[in-house]
Amino acid sequence: MSEFLIKNGYVYDPSQGINGERHDIAVKDGKIVESASSGATVIDAKDKAVMAGALEIHAHIAGPKVNVGRWYRPEDKLFHSYKRGESTRIEGGFSIPTVFKTGYEYARMGYTFAMEAAMPPLYARHVHEEIHDTPIIDEAALPVIGNNWFMMEYIKNNEIENNAAYVAWLLRQTKGYGIKIVNPGGTEAWAWGLNCLTIHDPVPYFDITPAEIITGLIQTNEFLGLPHSVHIHQNSLGLPGNYTVTLDTLKLAEGHTAKNRFGRKQVMHSTHLQFHSYGGDNWGNFESKAREVMDYVNRQENITIDTGNVTLDETTTMTADGPFEHHLHGLNHLKWANVDVELETAAGVVPYIYSPNIKVCGIQWAIGLELALFSKDPMRTFITTDHPNAGPFTRYPRIVTWLMSKKARDDQIKAFKYSDKVVDATEVASIDRELTLYEIAAMTRAGPAAALGLSQNYGGLAPGMNADIAIYNFNDETTDPAAIEKAYGNVAFLFKDGKICVRDGVIVDPGMKHTFWVDVKVKENKQVMHDVREKFLKYYSVNEGNYLVPESYAPHQHVIALDATQ
Repeated sequence: MSEFLIKNGYVYDPSQGINGERHDIAVKDGKIVESASSGATVIDAKDKAVMAGALEIHAHIAGPKVNVGRWYRPEDKLFHSYKRGESTRIEGGFSIPTVFKTGYEYARMGYTFAMEAAMPPLYARHVHEEIHDTPIIDEAALPVIGNNWFMMEYIKNNEIENNAAYVAWLLRQTKGYGIKIVNPGGTEAWAWGLNCLTIHDPVPYFDITPAEIITGLIQTNEFLGLPHSVHIHQNSLGLPGNYTVTLDTLKLAEGHTAKNRFGRKQVMHSTHLQFHSYGGDNWGNFESKAREVMDYVNRQENITIDTGNVTLDETTTMTADGPFEHHLHGLNHLKWANVDVELETAAGVVPYIYSPNIKVCGIQWAIGLELALFSKDPMRTFITTDHPNAGPFTRYPRIVTWLMSKKARDDQIKAFKYSDKVVDATEVASIDRELTLYEIAAMTRAGPAAALGLSQNYGGLAPGMNADIAIYNFNDETTDPAAIEKAYGNVAFLFKDGKICVRDGVIVDPGMKHTFWVDVKVKENKQVMHDVREKFLKYYSVNEGNYLVPESYAPHQHVIALDATQ
Protein backbone atom coordinates (compact mmCIF):
# COMPACT_ATOMS: atom_id res chain seq x y z
CA MET A 1 0.00 0.00 0.00
CA SER A 2 1.04 3.63 -0.44
CA GLU A 3 2.95 5.59 2.16
CA PHE A 4 1.97 9.15 3.06
CA LEU A 5 3.15 12.01 5.24
CA ILE A 6 0.51 14.60 6.18
CA LYS A 7 2.39 17.77 7.10
CA ASN A 8 1.66 21.15 8.70
CA GLY A 9 -1.95 20.43 9.70
CA TYR A 10 -3.77 21.49 12.86
CA VAL A 11 -4.46 18.16 14.56
CA TYR A 12 -7.57 17.66 16.72
CA ASP A 13 -7.46 14.34 18.55
CA PRO A 14 -9.17 14.18 21.97
CA SER A 15 -8.06 10.56 22.39
CA GLN A 16 -4.51 11.90 22.79
CA GLY A 17 -5.37 15.35 24.14
CA ILE A 18 -4.10 17.09 20.98
CA ASN A 19 -5.99 20.35 20.54
CA GLY A 20 -5.16 22.17 17.34
CA GLU A 21 -1.41 21.66 17.56
CA ARG A 22 0.71 21.30 14.43
CA HIS A 23 1.63 17.66 13.99
CA ASP A 24 2.76 15.50 11.10
CA ILE A 25 0.85 12.25 10.58
CA ALA A 26 2.61 9.34 8.87
CA VAL A 27 0.70 6.53 7.13
CA LYS A 28 1.94 3.15 5.96
CA ASP A 29 0.22 -0.14 5.12
CA GLY A 30 -3.17 1.16 6.17
CA LYS A 31 -2.05 2.22 9.65
CA ILE A 32 -0.79 5.38 11.30
CA VAL A 33 2.92 5.00 12.05
CA GLU A 34 5.58 6.89 13.96
CA SER A 35 7.42 8.21 10.90
CA ALA A 36 7.50 8.01 7.13
CA SER A 37 10.34 7.24 4.77
CA SER A 38 11.79 9.71 2.32
CA GLY A 39 9.75 8.08 -0.44
CA ALA A 40 6.37 8.88 1.17
CA THR A 41 3.86 11.02 -0.72
CA VAL A 42 3.59 14.36 1.08
CA ILE A 43 0.17 15.94 1.68
CA ASP A 44 0.42 19.61 2.66
CA ALA A 45 -2.31 20.29 5.25
CA LYS A 46 -1.28 23.88 5.98
CA ASP A 47 -4.13 25.86 7.63
CA LYS A 48 -6.29 22.73 7.56
CA ALA A 49 -7.88 20.70 10.36
CA VAL A 50 -6.74 17.09 10.61
CA MET A 51 -8.96 14.62 12.48
CA ALA A 52 -9.59 10.92 12.63
CA GLY A 53 -12.40 9.61 10.48
CA ALA A 54 -15.77 10.28 12.11
CA LEU A 55 -18.10 7.60 13.49
CA GLU A 56 -21.88 7.61 13.16
CA ILE A 57 -23.30 6.01 16.31
CA HIS A 58 -26.98 5.95 15.31
CA ALA A 59 -28.63 6.00 11.88
CA HIS A 60 -31.18 4.05 9.86
CA ILE A 61 -29.37 3.35 6.61
CA ALA A 62 -29.95 -0.32 5.76
CA GLY A 63 -32.72 -2.86 5.95
CA PRO A 64 -36.43 -3.40 5.34
CA LYS A 65 -37.92 -0.23 6.79
CA VAL A 66 -35.42 1.89 4.86
CA ASN A 67 -36.49 0.09 1.70
CA VAL A 68 -40.17 0.63 2.54
CA GLY A 69 -39.39 4.34 2.62
CA ARG A 70 -37.70 4.13 -0.77
CA TRP A 71 -40.61 2.20 -2.28
CA TYR A 72 -43.42 4.48 -1.27
CA ARG A 73 -41.60 7.81 -1.49
CA PRO A 74 -40.46 8.11 -5.13
CA GLU A 75 -40.71 11.89 -4.67
CA ASP A 76 -37.74 11.72 -2.30
CA LYS A 77 -35.40 10.94 -5.17
CA LEU A 78 -37.17 12.82 -7.94
CA PHE A 79 -35.14 16.00 -7.43
CA HIS A 80 -32.18 14.48 -5.62
CA SER A 81 -30.50 12.09 -8.04
CA TYR A 82 -27.12 12.48 -9.69
CA LYS A 83 -25.36 10.97 -12.66
CA ARG A 84 -22.70 8.36 -12.30
CA GLY A 85 -19.18 9.72 -11.86
CA GLU A 86 -15.84 8.25 -12.81
CA SER A 87 -15.51 6.45 -9.46
CA THR A 88 -19.17 6.34 -8.33
CA ARG A 89 -22.47 4.69 -9.06
CA ILE A 90 -25.65 6.69 -9.71
CA GLU A 91 -26.65 8.56 -6.54
CA GLY A 92 -30.31 8.88 -5.65
CA GLY A 93 -32.48 10.07 -2.78
CA PHE A 94 -32.36 12.75 -0.10
CA SER A 95 -33.78 11.60 3.22
CA ILE A 96 -33.55 7.94 2.17
CA PRO A 97 -30.59 7.76 -0.20
CA THR A 98 -29.52 4.63 -2.04
CA VAL A 99 -26.85 2.51 -0.41
CA PHE A 100 -24.30 3.91 -2.85
CA LYS A 101 -25.11 7.52 -2.10
CA THR A 102 -25.13 6.72 1.62
CA GLY A 103 -21.50 5.60 1.54
CA TYR A 104 -20.39 8.44 -0.71
CA GLU A 105 -22.07 11.17 1.35
CA TYR A 106 -20.67 9.93 4.66
CA ALA A 107 -17.22 9.80 3.10
CA ARG A 108 -17.50 13.35 1.72
CA MET A 109 -18.08 14.57 5.27
CA GLY A 110 -15.12 12.63 6.65
CA TYR A 111 -16.96 9.62 8.13
CA THR A 112 -15.48 6.13 7.99
CA PHE A 113 -17.86 4.12 10.21
CA ALA A 114 -21.65 3.98 10.65
CA MET A 115 -23.88 1.96 12.96
CA GLU A 116 -27.21 0.74 11.58
CA ALA A 117 -29.25 1.31 14.71
CA ALA A 118 -32.26 -1.01 14.37
CA MET A 119 -31.90 -4.38 12.67
CA PRO A 120 -34.99 -6.63 12.86
CA PRO A 121 -33.46 -10.04 13.56
CA LEU A 122 -35.77 -11.83 11.12
CA TYR A 123 -34.62 -9.49 8.33
CA ALA A 124 -30.93 -9.44 9.20
CA ARG A 125 -30.01 -10.94 5.82
CA HIS A 126 -31.54 -7.92 4.11
CA VAL A 127 -29.66 -5.55 6.40
CA HIS A 128 -26.33 -7.21 5.68
CA GLU A 129 -26.97 -7.26 1.95
CA GLU A 130 -27.37 -3.48 2.00
CA ILE A 131 -24.40 -3.00 4.33
CA HIS A 132 -22.31 -5.05 1.92
CA ASP A 133 -23.29 -2.78 -0.99
CA THR A 134 -22.64 0.48 0.86
CA PRO A 135 -19.21 1.70 -0.28
CA ILE A 136 -16.23 3.02 1.69
CA ILE A 137 -17.56 3.17 5.26
CA ASP A 138 -17.23 0.34 7.78
CA GLU A 139 -20.50 -0.71 9.40
CA ALA A 140 -22.19 -2.75 12.08
CA ALA A 141 -25.83 -3.31 13.07
CA LEU A 142 -27.74 -3.47 16.35
CA PRO A 143 -30.48 -6.13 16.47
CA VAL A 144 -33.71 -4.88 18.04
CA ILE A 145 -34.39 -6.88 21.21
CA GLY A 146 -36.57 -4.72 23.49
CA ASN A 147 -39.89 -6.33 22.47
CA ASN A 148 -38.68 -9.84 21.79
CA TRP A 149 -40.88 -12.64 23.18
CA PHE A 150 -37.95 -14.81 24.28
CA MET A 151 -36.34 -11.92 26.12
CA MET A 152 -39.52 -10.81 27.89
CA GLU A 153 -40.23 -14.30 29.20
CA TYR A 154 -36.68 -14.82 30.47
CA ILE A 155 -36.51 -11.43 32.18
CA LYS A 156 -39.99 -11.82 33.67
CA ASN A 157 -38.77 -15.04 35.28
CA ASN A 158 -35.48 -13.40 36.33
CA GLU A 159 -33.52 -15.82 34.14
CA ILE A 160 -30.65 -13.47 33.24
CA GLU A 161 -28.26 -16.28 32.35
CA ASN A 162 -30.82 -17.81 29.99
CA ASN A 163 -31.47 -14.41 28.47
CA ALA A 164 -27.74 -13.89 28.00
CA ALA A 165 -27.47 -17.24 26.23
CA TYR A 166 -30.36 -16.28 23.95
CA VAL A 167 -28.85 -12.84 23.16
CA ALA A 168 -25.48 -14.46 22.41
CA TRP A 169 -27.23 -16.86 20.04
CA LEU A 170 -29.15 -14.00 18.41
CA LEU A 171 -25.99 -11.93 17.84
CA ARG A 172 -24.36 -14.92 16.20
CA GLN A 173 -27.39 -15.66 14.00
CA THR A 174 -27.83 -12.05 12.86
CA LYS A 175 -24.16 -11.01 12.81
CA GLY A 176 -25.19 -8.26 15.24
CA TYR A 177 -23.11 -5.94 17.36
CA GLY A 178 -25.10 -5.24 20.54
CA ILE A 179 -28.44 -4.77 22.28
CA LYS A 180 -30.91 -2.24 20.87
CA ILE A 181 -34.12 -1.38 22.71
CA VAL A 182 -36.96 0.54 21.04
CA ASN A 183 -39.97 1.67 23.07
CA PRO A 184 -39.51 -1.31 25.42
CA GLY A 185 -42.77 -3.19 25.76
CA GLY A 186 -44.63 -0.51 23.83
CA THR A 187 -43.98 -1.96 20.39
CA GLU A 188 -45.30 -5.35 21.52
CA ALA A 189 -48.30 -3.59 23.09
CA TRP A 190 -48.94 -1.99 19.69
CA ALA A 191 -49.74 -5.43 18.31
CA TRP A 192 -52.83 -5.17 20.53
CA GLY A 193 -53.50 -1.52 19.63
CA LEU A 194 -51.94 -0.30 22.89
CA ASN A 195 -48.67 1.33 24.05
CA CYS A 196 -46.46 1.73 27.11
CA LEU A 197 -46.08 5.45 27.75
CA THR A 198 -44.24 5.16 31.07
CA ILE A 199 -41.65 2.69 32.26
CA HIS A 200 -44.18 1.20 34.69
CA ASP A 201 -47.00 0.44 32.22
CA PRO A 202 -47.57 -3.32 31.96
CA VAL A 203 -46.97 -5.04 28.62
CA PRO A 204 -50.22 -6.80 27.64
CA TYR A 205 -50.14 -10.60 28.14
CA PHE A 206 -46.50 -10.64 29.30
CA ASP A 207 -46.78 -9.44 32.93
CA ILE A 208 -43.65 -7.27 32.64
CA THR A 209 -42.93 -3.53 32.52
CA PRO A 210 -40.49 -1.43 30.42
CA ALA A 211 -38.46 -0.75 33.58
CA GLU A 212 -37.99 -4.49 34.12
CA ILE A 213 -37.07 -4.99 30.44
CA ILE A 214 -34.45 -2.23 30.51
CA THR A 215 -32.94 -3.37 33.81
CA GLY A 216 -32.85 -6.99 32.67
CA LEU A 217 -31.13 -6.08 29.41
CA ILE A 218 -28.55 -3.94 31.22
CA GLN A 219 -27.78 -6.97 33.39
CA THR A 220 -27.63 -9.16 30.27
CA ASN A 221 -25.29 -6.76 28.52
CA GLU A 222 -22.93 -6.70 31.49
CA PHE A 223 -23.12 -10.49 31.89
CA LEU A 224 -21.89 -10.86 28.30
CA GLY A 225 -19.37 -8.02 28.48
CA LEU A 226 -20.42 -6.57 25.12
CA PRO A 227 -18.34 -3.72 23.65
CA HIS A 228 -21.28 -1.26 23.50
CA SER A 229 -23.73 -0.41 26.26
CA VAL A 230 -27.47 -1.02 26.00
CA HIS A 231 -28.64 1.33 23.22
CA ILE A 232 -32.10 2.62 24.10
CA HIS A 233 -34.87 4.50 22.31
CA GLN A 234 -37.04 5.35 25.30
CA ASN A 235 -40.79 5.18 25.86
CA SER A 236 -43.07 8.12 25.10
CA LEU A 237 -40.94 9.46 22.26
CA GLY A 238 -42.08 12.72 20.71
CA LEU A 239 -44.84 13.55 23.21
CA PRO A 240 -45.13 16.77 25.27
CA GLY A 241 -44.05 16.23 28.86
CA ASN A 242 -42.00 13.11 28.13
CA TYR A 243 -38.85 14.39 29.87
CA THR A 244 -40.08 12.87 33.13
CA VAL A 245 -40.22 9.44 31.48
CA THR A 246 -36.72 10.11 30.14
CA LEU A 247 -35.35 10.88 33.58
CA ASP A 248 -37.07 7.83 35.07
CA THR A 249 -35.43 5.68 32.38
CA LEU A 250 -31.97 7.17 32.79
CA LYS A 251 -32.12 6.57 36.52
CA LEU A 252 -32.35 2.82 35.84
CA ALA A 253 -28.63 2.95 35.00
CA GLU A 254 -27.73 4.09 38.53
CA GLY A 255 -25.76 1.53 40.47
CA HIS A 256 -24.66 -0.40 37.39
CA THR A 257 -20.98 -0.52 36.42
CA ALA A 258 -19.65 -1.68 33.07
CA LYS A 259 -16.99 -4.36 33.25
CA ASN A 260 -15.37 -5.46 30.01
CA ARG A 261 -12.08 -5.43 28.16
CA PHE A 262 -12.98 -2.44 25.99
CA GLY A 263 -12.48 0.23 28.63
CA ARG A 264 -16.16 1.18 28.39
CA LYS A 265 -17.50 2.95 31.48
CA GLN A 266 -21.09 3.44 30.40
CA VAL A 267 -24.00 1.02 30.80
CA MET A 268 -26.67 2.96 28.86
CA HIS A 269 -26.68 4.91 25.61
CA SER A 270 -29.78 7.10 25.30
CA THR A 271 -30.36 7.79 21.65
CA HIS A 272 -31.91 10.81 19.81
CA LEU A 273 -32.44 12.56 23.14
CA GLN A 274 -34.01 15.61 21.48
CA PHE A 275 -37.20 13.59 20.97
CA HIS A 276 -37.24 12.76 24.70
CA SER A 277 -36.61 16.21 26.25
CA TYR A 278 -40.04 17.80 25.96
CA GLY A 279 -41.97 19.78 28.56
CA GLY A 280 -45.58 20.94 28.62
CA ASP A 281 -48.68 18.80 28.50
CA ASN A 282 -49.90 19.66 24.99
CA TRP A 283 -48.59 21.20 21.75
CA GLY A 284 -49.82 24.62 22.84
CA ASN A 285 -47.49 24.88 25.87
CA PHE A 286 -44.79 22.60 24.43
CA GLU A 287 -41.33 23.66 25.66
CA SER A 288 -37.72 22.58 26.06
CA LYS A 289 -36.55 20.56 29.01
CA ALA A 290 -33.06 20.05 27.61
CA ARG A 291 -31.43 21.72 30.60
CA GLU A 292 -33.16 19.45 33.11
CA VAL A 293 -32.25 16.33 31.13
CA MET A 294 -28.64 17.37 30.58
CA ASP A 295 -28.20 18.39 34.23
CA TYR A 296 -28.86 14.74 35.06
CA VAL A 297 -26.75 13.32 32.20
CA ASN A 298 -23.82 15.54 33.15
CA ARG A 299 -23.82 14.03 36.65
CA GLN A 300 -23.99 10.39 35.53
CA GLU A 301 -20.76 9.11 34.02
CA ASN A 302 -22.29 5.74 33.13
CA ILE A 303 -24.60 7.31 30.47
CA THR A 304 -23.86 8.44 26.91
CA ILE A 305 -26.32 10.22 24.63
CA ASP A 306 -26.76 11.34 21.07
CA THR A 307 -28.67 14.45 20.10
CA GLY A 308 -31.14 13.71 17.29
CA ASN A 309 -30.93 17.23 15.88
CA VAL A 310 -33.81 18.54 13.76
CA THR A 311 -32.47 19.91 10.47
CA LEU A 312 -35.59 21.78 9.26
CA ASP A 313 -36.08 19.63 6.15
CA GLU A 314 -38.70 17.46 4.57
CA THR A 315 -37.75 13.95 5.57
CA THR A 316 -39.02 10.40 6.09
CA THR A 317 -39.52 9.20 9.65
CA MET A 318 -39.02 5.49 10.30
CA THR A 319 -38.77 3.62 13.55
CA ALA A 320 -39.53 0.34 15.28
CA ASP A 321 -41.69 2.51 17.57
CA GLY A 322 -44.86 1.57 15.67
CA PRO A 323 -47.35 3.39 17.94
CA PHE A 324 -45.45 6.66 17.59
CA GLU A 325 -45.59 6.49 13.81
CA HIS A 326 -49.35 5.98 13.98
CA HIS A 327 -49.55 9.00 16.30
CA LEU A 328 -47.47 11.04 13.83
CA HIS A 329 -49.74 9.99 10.97
CA GLY A 330 -52.65 11.29 13.03
CA LEU A 331 -50.90 14.66 13.36
CA ASN A 332 -49.91 15.29 9.75
CA HIS A 333 -52.30 12.96 7.87
CA LEU A 334 -49.58 11.92 5.42
CA LYS A 335 -49.21 8.36 4.18
CA TRP A 336 -48.35 5.74 6.74
CA ALA A 337 -46.86 2.24 6.56
CA ASN A 338 -46.72 -0.26 9.41
CA VAL A 339 -45.16 -3.71 9.70
CA ASP A 340 -45.13 -6.30 12.49
CA VAL A 341 -42.11 -8.62 12.64
CA GLU A 342 -43.42 -11.83 14.17
CA LEU A 343 -42.08 -12.43 17.73
CA GLU A 344 -39.49 -9.67 17.59
CA THR A 345 -40.34 -6.08 16.71
CA ALA A 346 -42.29 -3.81 14.34
CA ALA A 347 -41.82 -0.65 12.30
CA GLY A 348 -43.67 2.35 10.95
CA VAL A 349 -42.84 4.88 8.22
CA VAL A 350 -44.36 8.36 7.78
CA PRO A 351 -43.10 11.39 5.77
CA TYR A 352 -42.68 14.59 7.77
CA ILE A 353 -41.83 18.24 7.12
CA TYR A 354 -39.91 20.15 9.79
CA SER A 355 -41.00 23.59 8.67
CA PRO A 356 -39.45 26.83 10.00
CA ASN A 357 -42.99 28.21 9.80
CA ILE A 358 -44.23 25.82 12.50
CA LYS A 359 -43.58 26.74 16.12
CA VAL A 360 -43.11 23.16 17.33
CA CYS A 361 -40.46 22.47 14.68
CA GLY A 362 -38.50 25.55 15.77
CA ILE A 363 -38.60 24.40 19.39
CA GLN A 364 -37.45 20.91 18.40
CA TRP A 365 -34.56 22.48 16.46
CA ALA A 366 -33.54 24.44 19.55
CA ILE A 367 -33.75 21.44 21.91
CA GLY A 368 -31.32 19.38 19.83
CA LEU A 369 -28.74 22.18 19.90
CA GLU A 370 -29.27 22.83 23.61
CA LEU A 371 -28.42 19.21 24.45
CA ALA A 372 -24.97 19.59 22.89
CA LEU A 373 -24.42 23.13 24.20
CA PHE A 374 -25.39 22.15 27.76
CA SER A 375 -23.11 19.11 27.69
CA LYS A 376 -20.14 19.24 30.06
CA ASP A 377 -18.53 16.13 28.58
CA PRO A 378 -18.30 16.03 24.76
CA MET A 379 -16.86 12.52 25.06
CA ARG A 380 -20.32 11.35 26.17
CA THR A 381 -22.46 13.52 23.86
CA PHE A 382 -22.61 12.66 20.17
CA ILE A 383 -24.05 14.50 17.17
CA THR A 384 -26.78 12.69 15.23
CA THR A 385 -30.01 13.44 13.38
CA ASP A 386 -31.46 9.98 14.10
CA HIS A 387 -31.24 9.80 10.31
CA PRO A 388 -33.66 10.20 8.69
CA ASN A 389 -36.11 10.88 11.52
CA ALA A 390 -35.07 14.42 12.48
CA GLY A 391 -33.46 15.02 9.11
CA PRO A 392 -30.89 13.50 6.75
CA PHE A 393 -27.37 12.82 7.97
CA THR A 394 -26.11 14.93 5.07
CA ARG A 395 -27.03 17.97 7.19
CA TYR A 396 -24.26 17.31 9.72
CA PRO A 397 -22.26 20.24 8.26
CA ARG A 398 -25.18 22.52 9.06
CA ILE A 399 -25.51 21.17 12.61
CA VAL A 400 -21.79 21.59 13.23
CA THR A 401 -22.09 25.17 11.97
CA TRP A 402 -24.96 25.94 14.34
CA LEU A 403 -22.99 24.50 17.25
CA MET A 404 -19.80 26.38 16.39
CA SER A 405 -21.41 29.72 15.55
CA LYS A 406 -23.84 31.72 17.68
CA LYS A 407 -24.35 33.98 14.67
CA ALA A 408 -25.57 31.01 12.63
CA ARG A 409 -28.03 30.10 15.40
CA ASP A 410 -29.27 33.67 15.75
CA ASP A 411 -29.75 33.98 12.00
CA GLN A 412 -31.85 30.81 11.99
CA ILE A 413 -33.96 32.02 14.91
CA LYS A 414 -34.70 35.25 13.04
CA ALA A 415 -35.85 33.20 10.06
CA PHE A 416 -38.53 31.37 12.08
CA LYS A 417 -42.09 32.58 11.52
CA TYR A 418 -42.75 32.33 15.27
CA SER A 419 -39.28 33.26 16.47
CA ASP A 420 -40.57 34.97 19.63
CA LYS A 421 -42.43 31.83 20.69
CA VAL A 422 -39.42 29.64 19.97
CA VAL A 423 -37.27 31.94 22.13
CA ASP A 424 -39.85 31.92 24.95
CA ALA A 425 -40.04 28.10 25.01
CA THR A 426 -36.28 27.44 24.84
CA GLU A 427 -32.93 28.76 26.06
CA VAL A 428 -30.92 28.55 22.85
CA ALA A 429 -31.01 32.30 22.16
CA SER A 430 -29.33 33.06 25.48
CA ILE A 431 -26.51 30.51 25.06
CA ASP A 432 -23.25 32.17 24.01
CA ARG A 433 -21.20 28.98 23.93
CA GLU A 434 -19.61 28.08 20.60
CA LEU A 435 -18.14 24.60 20.34
CA THR A 436 -14.53 24.24 19.26
CA LEU A 437 -13.15 21.81 16.70
CA TYR A 438 -11.65 19.86 19.58
CA GLU A 439 -15.13 19.42 21.08
CA ILE A 440 -16.57 18.53 17.66
CA ALA A 441 -13.83 15.89 17.30
CA ALA A 442 -14.80 14.46 20.69
CA MET A 443 -18.50 14.34 19.75
CA THR A 444 -17.93 12.76 16.34
CA ARG A 445 -14.69 10.78 16.70
CA ALA A 446 -13.13 9.88 20.02
CA GLY A 447 -16.39 9.76 21.98
CA PRO A 448 -18.40 7.47 19.68
CA ALA A 449 -15.37 5.21 19.20
CA ALA A 450 -15.03 4.76 22.96
CA ALA A 451 -18.77 4.22 23.44
CA LEU A 452 -18.81 1.54 20.73
CA GLY A 453 -15.75 -0.22 22.09
CA LEU A 454 -13.74 0.57 18.95
CA SER A 455 -11.23 3.07 20.30
CA GLN A 456 -8.29 0.73 19.79
CA ASN A 457 -8.45 1.40 16.05
CA TYR A 458 -10.99 4.18 15.47
CA GLY A 459 -11.54 7.76 16.57
CA GLY A 460 -7.91 8.80 17.01
CA LEU A 461 -4.61 9.39 15.23
CA ALA A 462 -2.10 7.52 17.42
CA PRO A 463 0.47 5.22 15.82
CA GLY A 464 -0.98 1.74 15.35
CA MET A 465 -4.54 2.95 14.74
CA ASN A 466 -6.39 2.64 11.44
CA ALA A 467 -5.29 5.30 8.95
CA ASP A 468 -8.81 6.75 8.75
CA ILE A 469 -8.06 10.46 8.45
CA ALA A 470 -10.18 13.47 7.46
CA ILE A 471 -8.56 16.75 6.40
CA TYR A 472 -10.79 19.83 6.28
CA ASN A 473 -10.34 23.28 4.73
CA PHE A 474 -10.91 25.13 8.01
CA ASN A 475 -9.56 25.49 11.53
CA ASP A 476 -10.54 27.12 14.82
CA GLU A 477 -9.92 30.56 13.35
CA THR A 478 -12.67 30.03 10.76
CA THR A 479 -15.73 31.97 11.92
CA ASP A 480 -17.81 32.43 8.76
CA PRO A 481 -20.79 30.03 9.05
CA ALA A 482 -20.92 29.43 5.30
CA ALA A 483 -17.24 28.50 5.25
CA ILE A 484 -17.66 26.09 8.17
CA GLU A 485 -20.61 24.34 6.53
CA LYS A 486 -18.90 24.09 3.15
CA ALA A 487 -15.67 22.75 4.60
CA TYR A 488 -17.30 20.11 6.81
CA GLY A 489 -19.41 18.84 3.92
CA ASN A 490 -16.52 18.51 1.46
CA VAL A 491 -13.33 17.10 2.91
CA ALA A 492 -10.08 18.13 1.32
CA PHE A 493 -8.91 14.52 1.80
CA LEU A 494 -10.37 11.39 3.31
CA PHE A 495 -8.05 8.47 3.99
CA LYS A 496 -9.76 5.14 4.62
CA ASP A 497 -7.41 2.36 5.72
CA GLY A 498 -4.52 4.39 4.37
CA LYS A 499 -6.02 4.92 0.92
CA ILE A 500 -7.26 8.27 -0.41
CA CYS A 501 -10.99 7.78 -1.10
CA VAL A 502 -12.08 11.45 -1.31
CA ARG A 503 -10.17 14.44 -2.63
CA ASP A 504 -11.72 17.93 -2.56
CA GLY A 505 -15.17 16.44 -1.95
CA VAL A 506 -14.92 14.10 -4.95
CA ILE A 507 -14.96 10.31 -4.56
CA VAL A 508 -11.79 8.97 -6.17
CA ASP A 509 -11.73 5.40 -4.84
CA PRO A 510 -14.49 3.10 -3.46
CA GLY A 511 -12.13 1.78 -0.79
CA MET A 512 -12.38 -1.51 1.08
CA LYS A 513 -15.07 -1.73 3.73
CA HIS A 514 -15.45 -4.00 6.76
CA THR A 515 -18.44 -5.34 8.72
CA PHE A 516 -18.22 -5.76 12.50
CA TRP A 517 -20.17 -8.21 14.64
CA VAL A 518 -19.81 -9.76 18.09
CA ASP A 519 -19.46 -13.50 18.69
CA VAL A 520 -19.73 -14.12 22.42
CA LYS A 521 -19.16 -17.57 23.88
CA VAL A 522 -21.48 -18.72 26.68
CA LYS A 523 -21.93 -22.00 28.51
CA GLU A 524 -23.98 -24.59 26.65
CA ASN A 525 -27.64 -23.95 27.46
CA LYS A 526 -29.97 -26.76 26.42
CA GLN A 527 -33.03 -25.00 27.85
CA VAL A 528 -32.59 -21.93 25.64
CA MET A 529 -31.99 -23.97 22.50
CA HIS A 530 -35.09 -26.04 23.30
CA ASP A 531 -37.09 -22.82 23.68
CA VAL A 532 -35.78 -21.49 20.37
CA ARG A 533 -36.64 -24.63 18.44
CA GLU A 534 -40.08 -24.88 20.03
CA LYS A 535 -41.05 -21.28 19.18
CA PHE A 536 -39.67 -21.49 15.67
CA LEU A 537 -41.80 -24.54 15.02
CA LYS A 538 -44.87 -23.05 16.64
CA TYR A 539 -44.80 -19.36 15.68
CA TYR A 540 -42.22 -18.40 13.05
CA SER A 541 -42.88 -18.32 9.30
CA VAL A 542 -39.31 -19.52 8.62
CA ASN A 543 -37.41 -22.41 10.10
CA GLU A 544 -34.34 -22.00 12.25
CA GLY A 545 -32.02 -22.89 9.37
CA ASN A 546 -33.32 -20.01 7.25
CA TYR A 547 -32.84 -17.51 10.08
CA LEU A 548 -29.05 -17.55 10.15
CA VAL A 549 -27.11 -14.85 8.29
CA PRO A 550 -24.42 -16.79 6.38
CA GLU A 551 -20.90 -15.47 6.63
CA SER A 552 -20.97 -14.89 2.88
CA TYR A 553 -23.46 -12.07 3.51
CA ALA A 554 -20.86 -10.18 5.54
CA PRO A 555 -17.53 -10.47 3.71
CA HIS A 556 -14.44 -8.75 5.07
CA GLN A 557 -15.77 -9.32 8.57
CA HIS A 558 -14.18 -8.15 11.77
CA VAL A 559 -15.47 -10.54 14.42
CA ILE A 560 -15.13 -9.44 18.03
CA ALA A 561 -14.81 -12.72 19.93
CA LEU A 562 -15.77 -12.69 23.63
CA ASP A 563 -15.94 -15.35 26.32
CA ALA A 564 -18.69 -15.07 28.96
CA THR A 565 -18.15 -18.54 30.37
CA GLN A 566 -15.69 -17.37 33.03
